[in-house]
Amino acid sequence: MTSISARIRELARQRQAVILAHNYQAPEVQDVADFCGDSLELSRQAAAAGAEVIIFCGVYFMAETAAILSPSKTVLIPDPQAGCPMVSMAPVEAVRELKAKHPGAMVVTYVNSSAEVKAESDICCTSANAAAVVAGIDPAREIIFVPDQHLGHYVQQVTGRKMILYPGCCPTHARLAPADIVAARQAYPDAVVMIHPECRPEAVALADAVLSTSGMLRYPRESPATTFIVATETAMLHRLRKENPGKTFHPASDLLVCPNMKRITLEKVLWSLEDMKHVVTVPEPVRIKALRAVERMVRVG
Repeated sequence: MTSISARIRELARQRQAVILAHNYQAPEVQDVADFCGDSLELSRQAAAAGAEVIIFCGVYFMAETAAILSPSKTVLIPDPQAGCPMVSMAPVEAVRELKAKHPGAMVVTYVNSSAEVKAESDICCTSANAAAVVAGIDPAREIIFVPDQHLGHYVQQVTGRKMILYPGCCPTHARLAPADIVAARQAYPDAVVMIHPECRPEAVALADAVLSTSGMLRYPRESPATTFIVATETAMLHRLRKENPGKTFHPASDLLVCPNMKRITLEKVLWSLEDMKHVVTVPEPVRIKALRAVERMVRVG
């Protein structure tokens, strides 16, 4: 453990803080965290943690979700500029306008969204449980799916439910082209291709398994395959390699790097603990409305 990592762990103990890190965080940030996971796993950890302070190593909406679930705890994000372009694509005004055009529709909102948009929603979802959330909705109800059109397209295919898809996306995952999958298969012909459903449908169609990040962690443990092509943010390979030392993992593309996730560094985690900032809060009226949608998401699992 580096001296800065050791100092972070000591300060976390003193502050009674829990450090949560998303699977897309830099390897050294993952390694210093108490828990790593996807949005759903970290949401649960935030709600269940006995710690007084939550250091959220991820992008801003994730820390916001922790604040929604744990209003009595201090939620800190090491860099408040670690945003999510997909969140910015779906301002609350646009979502309200879409709801007005489709009165009576159920609004299913991907957790990659602002607290204000969550507050306009009936239920939230993650990539891990989106299909289960949609499958559980009354077939007679119209569904608006916000904001990731690619995840929404995949859920439509899995569930057979036609939905109104908001035109948002993850720029990092959308960067992956079908040609990248083809080239990776040519380089590693025996490899199994795992892909995230935020990728474009044309790329998803070429994969062997469509999985959330938590699904990608389970799949190699249960698969007899020994070589995998990973079509999601490249930081996933760190944890996959750590947890599967006898297996080999290759990125589908070296371009799949989220610059916002990488804004969180060990130094910023340390500074966050030292100075107890930056605090993430959600106005109480918004938090109460958003909480209903987030709690429904957590219950679906």
